[in-house]
Amino acid sequence: MSTVPPSAASFRGAVDLSSLVRPSVPAASTPAAAEAKGASGLVVAATDSSFASILELSNSVPVIVELHAGQPTASLGTLVTSFGGRLVLATVDASSNPQLQQAFQAQVAPTVAAVVGGRPLALFEGELPEAEARQVLEQVLALAAQNGVTGTVPVPDAVAEEPVEPVDEPLPPHHQEAYDAIERGDYRAAIAAYRTAIAQNPRDQLAVAGLAQVSLLDRLGNQTAADIRSAAAAAPDDVDAQLAVADLDVSGGHLDDAFDRLLTLFPSLDADARNAVRARMLEFFEIAGAEDPRVGLARRRLTTLLY
Repeated sequence: MSTVPPSAASFRGAVDLSSLVRPSVPAASTPAAAEAKGASGLVVAATDSSFASILELSNSVPVIVELHAGQPTASLGTLVTSFGGRLVLATVDASSNPQLQQAFQAQVAPTVAAVVGGRPLALFEGELPEAEARQVLEQVLALAAQNGVTGTVPVPDAVAEEPVEPVDEPLPPHHQEAYDAIERGDYRAAIAAYRTAIAQNPRDQLAVAGLAQVSLLDRLGNQTAADIRSAAAAAPDDVDAQLAVADLDVSGGHLDDAFDRLLTLFPSLDADARNAVRARMLEFFEIAGAEDPRVGLARRRLTTLLY
């Protein structure tokens, strides 16, 4: 996690889905989190199990995420609120939410990141002077605008008991069915819903991308990151083990690592294994999006290896 202001290059294609893998039972809210939640609809408390709603919210308005050690930073909440609804702050007690701590690679508290359009962006560690922090948040807004995320949430006139979210257009029925299934951790049901949507409309690119994402979540299952990486290190020629660790890399936004791992392995594989790697790479391309420059580079490298 760097203190360098974010750039468009560092944002594009950063996909973080690991926080949705096997959501845990919600932890009891800490007094600080409860206070933050009640202080403003612009400041909400988030957990491993509720973060799917934060990802959804980030499609409308940029969300700043603060991973703290039991006590949110008051100054950051005040700063986010000063943007008048153009930003929302999600506070996370890192010690009670290990999936989010791992997903955001939070080594110190506070660790501050952003989520825009469901994708994470590293911001800074520790507390910055207000002027510097404001500059970083303004750059987040600029990046969000470049990616079409320009919504706002209403600024409450008084203390709100629940966070206020923008009103979005309803999702298509099968997309809503998939989203609901993901929220309850039923990835197989979400896969079935997306496949139905694609069968009805093969050109539904959102369903294609959603299917790739939820399939990745289903493959990760209840395995730990340590187990996946240990298995891959112990068997560098095992295709399944390398595919699994590539899934883990993509879930954490490390696309280059996933692409390089599989493309380096590719020349040594037999025809069946090559087909498996090619299919997985195509899924990763859907997850990252064609506009990501890393996708273009990996696609050209894959084409060269195929022909």
